[in-house]
Amino acid sequence: MVTPGGHRRFSVADLDRFAEERHRLRVVTGIEQVWAEQVLTQARTEISRHRADPWLSVFDESAREHKRVLGRQLLDITLKYIALKEGGDELLEQARAIGSEHAENALEIHMPLVAALKIVLFFRDTMFNVALHLPEVAHMKVEANAQLLRRMDALLAEVELSVAATYDQARGQPSAHQLDSTREQ
Repeated sequence: MVTPGGHRRFSVADLDRFAEERHRLRVVTGIEQVWAEQVLTQARTEISRHRADPWLSVFDESAREHKRVLGRQLLDITLKYIALKEGGDELLEQARAIGSEHAENALEIHMPLVAALKIVLFFRDTMFNVALHLPEVAHMKVEANAQLLRRMDALLAEVELSVAATYDQARGQPSAHQLDSTREQ
C-alpha cells in the first residue's frame, strides 16, 4: 500500500513470503535463477492484470493462497528439472501430483476442464515467454535455451496430462494407463 505521503507499506506476511522465495532462488545458480526471478515477477504482474477474469475470480482468498503454494512448488520442481541434463523421473512424478491436486481442487468447485487447463496454460505461457527472452536478457546461447525449453515442455506436459487424467477419472473414464494395460492384453 502507498500512504498519502508516498511511502510504501508492506505486510509482514508478504515480506516473509518474499524473503522465503528469494532464499529459495539463491540455491539455484546460473541461468535458472535469472529465469525463476523473471517468471515470479511476470506471473505476479499477469495475475494482477487478470484478477477479474472468470477463471481466476472464482477462487476465494484461501483458494488463491493454495494456488500460490502449488505454483511455487511447481516453479521449484521446474527449476530442479531444467537444471538436470537428463533424468528426473521423481520430479516428473511430483509435477503430476501438482497437476492432479489442481484438478481435484477445480473439480470441487465444479470448474470445467477447459477452465482448469486455462490456469495451467497461463503459468506455462508465463514460463515459456520468459524463457524465450532469456538469450537477449542473460546473453545465453541459443542451444542452452533450447535445452531449457525442451525440459520445461516435458515437465509441464506431465502437469497438463495429469489434470486431464484426473478429470477423466472423476467422470469414471479410463485413464491412459488403464487403456495402455488393456491394449497390451
